[in-house]
Amino acid sequence: MLPLKEKDKPLVQKLLSAGCCARCVLRFCSVGVQSAYRKSYEDIFKELQAFISDTENGKSQDSAMPVPTEENNKSHYSASPVPMKESNKSHDAAVLHSSEENNRSQDAAVPEPTEDPPNKKIKLDPTVTDIQSEGDTAAVSMTTEQVHLKAEESHVCVACLGILQELCDKTHAIKMAEAVKAENYQFDCIVLSVSLPAQLCVREHSCWLHVKKEVREKSMALDKDDVILVKEAFKWTMQGLVAKELGDVAVFSKSAFEVGVEFIHPETDAECHFLAGACPDCFKPTKNKQSVFTRMAVVKALEKIPDAKFLKHYPCPPTQPASKCSTQDIQCLHVSVFVAGRYNKFCRTLPQTPWVIDGKRMMESSVEELIADPLLSAFRANGFNFSSSGREDVDVRTLGNGRPFAMELLNPHRSRFSRAEMRQIQETINKSSDKISVRDLQIVTRECMGRMKEGEEEKTKSYTALVWTQKAIQKEDIVFIDDIKELTLDQKTPLRVLHRRALAVRPRVIHHMSARFLDPHHFYLGLKTQAGTYIKEFVHGDFGRTKPNLCQLLKTDTDILELDVESVDVDWPPAIPE
Repeated sequence: MLPLKEKDKPLVQKLLSAGCCARCVLRFCSVGVQSAYRKSYEDIFKELQAFISDTENGKSQDSAMPVPTEENNKSHYSASPVPMKESNKSHDAAVLHSSEENNRSQDAAVPEPTEDPPNKKIKLDPTVTDIQSEGDTAAVSMTTEQVHLKAEESHVCVACLGILQELCDKTHAIKMAEAVKAENYQFDCIVLSVSLPAQLCVREHSCWLHVKKEVREKSMALDKDDVILVKEAFKWTMQGLVAKELGDVAVFSKSAFEVGVEFIHPETDAECHFLAGACPDCFKPTKNKQSVFTRMAVVKALEKIPDAKFLKHYPCPPTQPASKCSTQDIQCLHVSVFVAGRYNKFCRTLPQTPWVIDGKRMMESSVEELIADPLLSAFRANGFNFSSSGREDVDVRTLGNGRPFAMELLNPHRSRFSRAEMRQIQETINKSSDKISVRDLQIVTRECMGRMKEGEEEKTKSYTALVWTQKAIQKEDIVFIDDIKELTLDQKTPLRVLHRRALAVRPRVIHHMSARFLDPHHFYLGLKTQAGTYIKEFVHGDFGRTKPNLCQLLKTDTDILELDVESVDVDWPPAIPE
């Protein structure tokens, strides 16, 4: 049985008479029991019929009692607080609901009613129903036959536009499951997401205003926020059906794999346009939105607009739609998978990321692309985002234990790999090019990604630079460099990166240096520095923008010919034994 109470009966009758479907009746009655929505639509409707007919059956039983005498009638009517004419109306309504035999006995004993029973067609007219709702509730009680007729003629629900009717059954679940299977994702649990047309909010608001007075008159503890959302009712009904068609996979409120269904209803798209005139502040154009009538904007406008103003522009209850919603798209989305490791770069003509100037590509490949291609293929992902612990220039090699990097793989169709499979992917990357190699390749969590950036500037990096000097030098001229410790630099944003970094003076520390003489104009300079130090600018001075610099220390012009990153001292990701 449906979890409805006696006080819900007038609400059920009013909603059915307005053209709401059975599941929308449950929503407006604040039925939060999910199993109630999972019943077949026919069963829910039959139970609603049985529910509202209980009262009418009670009336029929009362009218089937022995007919009182004229004197008793007089005493009965005089004792009743209802006027004579009202009593006749109630009595006539009860007579209409009794069986044929009772009707015959009543016809023999009871005088003809003073007025004919209301015409069914009149009751089915929404405008008439709305007018009647303003009067006494007893005068608008509909018979089971009338409600049934209304439901049969209403076809498409005025509130959900058919989403909780034909689009909420096993046939549609099979269609959704087939669409998911065709995408060939790897998953063991799902969550369902729903995108609804914005005008549904307007129709729901109209339905709420239609029953609002009834709710207040019956002193029902029901508010608009208590109405179950269409998307929740849809998910309660469909998640289990779709999961079953997918092989009884688990259903969770949060899942790495999401199946999204988007509904559209072009026939009623313009129904929310009147809100732009009533609440212009809620509808402001944005670059990324095709229409200003977003669901969020419509909800905000409905919160602001007074009931009386709304009713001037929109019918209450909503008009009957000629067609139901249609499914525009069924999309699958898997949360991103993150892969981390360390890379070495052995080439001085390879940028870390694609190098494009004025729309023209400068190099044929990049570090991120050489790593990404095999990963995209293995995970069958739609795209990627690359990040690393710092970056080297195109002409700088990265040696030693490599530079930590992470790759976010977008919407991967496959997400689970064993350690042996990850090692195989690593070998594929290393065999694809002699310009790079990777190590410690592994799947990590989103939370772990932050460790790569945590305290990045407090970490240290080691470099080796080949330095040229204008003045000829002897070995003794560079010995003092080995004794320099904790040298603090003031580095103004270098000219070569000023187009992408803000102008500022950044203090950086060189922890220690070492010099190895080569010839009178060349020597190797080893440095261990604070992360973020511009090594090239320290060597040639960048027109005095870095102070102190090597030119000042050696008292001659110097320049850098080659630079290698020897180590990036970030203890992430964890090393994987070979």
